[in-house]
Amino acid sequence: MSKSNLLLCCFSFFSTFLLAQFTSSDSIRGGYGVTRNWWDVLHYDLSVDFNSAQKTISGKNTIRFQLLNIPQNARIQIDLQAPMIVDSVFIAEEKIDFNSIFFTKNACFIPYNSLVKHLKTQDEITVFFHGSPRIAMNPPWDGGIMWKKSANNIDWITVACQGLGASCWFPCKDSQFDEPDSVRMNFTYPSNLTGISNGTKTAKNTVHQKTTTSWIVKNPINTYCMIPYIGDYVCLRDTFQGEAGVLPLEFWVLRGNEEKAFKQFHDAKRTLRALEYWFGKYPFYADGYKLIETPHLGMEHQSAIAYGNKFQNGYLGKDLSGTGIGLKWDFIIVHESGHEWFGNNITSKDVADMWIHEGFTTYSEVLFTDYWYGTKAGNTYSVGLRKNIQNDKPLIGQYGVQNEGSGDMYSKGAALVHTIRTLVNNDSLFRNMLREMNALYYHKTVTSAEIEQFMSNYLRMNLTPIFDQYLRTNQIPQLRIQQQGKVTSIRWENCLDTFVMPIIYKGKQLSCSTKWQETGTRINTKKLSRELYYNF
Repeated sequence: MSKSNLLLCCFSFFSTFLLAQFTSSDSIRGGYGVTRNWWDVLHYDLSVDFNSAQKTISGKNTIRFQLLNIPQNARIQIDLQAPMIVDSVFIAEEKIDFNSIFFTKNACFIPYNSLVKHLKTQDEITVFFHGSPRIAMNPPWDGGIMWKKSANNIDWITVACQGLGASCWFPCKDSQFDEPDSVRMNFTYPSNLTGISNGTKTAKNTVHQKTTTSWIVKNPINTYCMIPYIGDYVCLRDTFQGEAGVLPLEFWVLRGNEEKAFKQFHDAKRTLRALEYWFGKYPFYADGYKLIETPHLGMEHQSAIAYGNKFQNGYLGKDLSGTGIGLKWDFIIVHESGHEWFGNNITSKDVADMWIHEGFTTYSEVLFTDYWYGTKAGNTYSVGLRKNIQNDKPLIGQYGVQNEGSGDMYSKGAALVHTIRTLVNNDSLFRNMLREMNALYYHKTVTSAEIEQFMSNYLRMNLTPIFDQYLRTNQIPQLRIQQQGKVTSIRWENCLDTFVMPIIYKGKQLSCSTKWQETGTRINTKKLSRELYYNF
């Protein structure tokens, strides 16, 4: 009798146990309780004046909201992180007594007059503010504002704040749970510069050597995606004939980089073509599609993608898969554009479920490769990404405390999606599932549980054991094979007792759980090892 242990290599590498500690600030930022759940944001009208000489900003944000079930002694939570300062607050046209506002380091709690609640279905609050926003030390990962200079010594200003939150620079309801349905942004800056933002420009006025441009976003948007880009920009324009018609494309780059950008940004059309095929129509036709050069690597700012990949293929010239395939295209263009579907169109309510954003978007790199270079190349790229998996902690974080799961949400999340695709063994069905997901949850916020249930229902497969294993633990399942004469039995070990996932051998699926099961066929362990690694 011989016995062999095999690992699903796409989920291998070391693991450690981390004990997370959370504070009241984490609960204030990450929770959705009585100071947030009775009002629904409809619209932001944000005005900001940028003073690059003093590295300060000032402005106001008017928030229109829908009244839901107002509690007694209601307070509105507005998030604004230190060292930013609230100057004054108005509800409708009534100025709120400053002494009645309760302040914490990163938020303020404003009393709402319950006597008017029966008279209104909507209301608005305006917060005036100023200060020196936190400066980004290592953007986009350690975020904040960037006061930079371009090569010609001209001011170059932008923000990257995912994770940190938009409240690092303007007052808002800083929660992914509640996106504004639309936004207007008005940015003021020196008139020798050009200002760009999300959506469509509607106005430009210059007075006393200062210019104000206004931008309207017609679709729901995450607050961390509302971004100013100010600098010595020039624009290259194009169009894309997509599933929903003509999509205007704008490529904003620093003066002098036009030729490099023109050559590099051909990947934008290729990306849109491939991802519309797999995911359905680009979600923001009304707001257009922009790539904007930035002093940081890049971010998925909705309809205004930050691009800092230095006009080269790969990830700053490197292939994250180690296969060479990632050097055939521009990582930032493909990955950040993928977020328009997963992250911007479909948004997790809680950052604990950010694997939805990063797992599916990392898999969009695989699907882009599959579309343009073939399924074999896509599979090879997918396998290559697995070397980045650490298995340090589960992909899903803790809810209600602004806690993201493991950084494995990228590569392990993509490996999970690829595993499900392999088990489905029907790319037409798998593609239709992705397209229906983006249609059903179009411009919506979701939970991981909703996405998991949708996939199980659509594919008519019980995927719960697989999701529980790979999202909620960092255990690495081991496949135990027991061969005794002509009888071969298999089972999973080092996993949840409820874990069930078939294996594929010679093109056939063999049922496998944590209990010994006879396969009905003798298994060549070396061949099985290769099949498992390649497919899972």
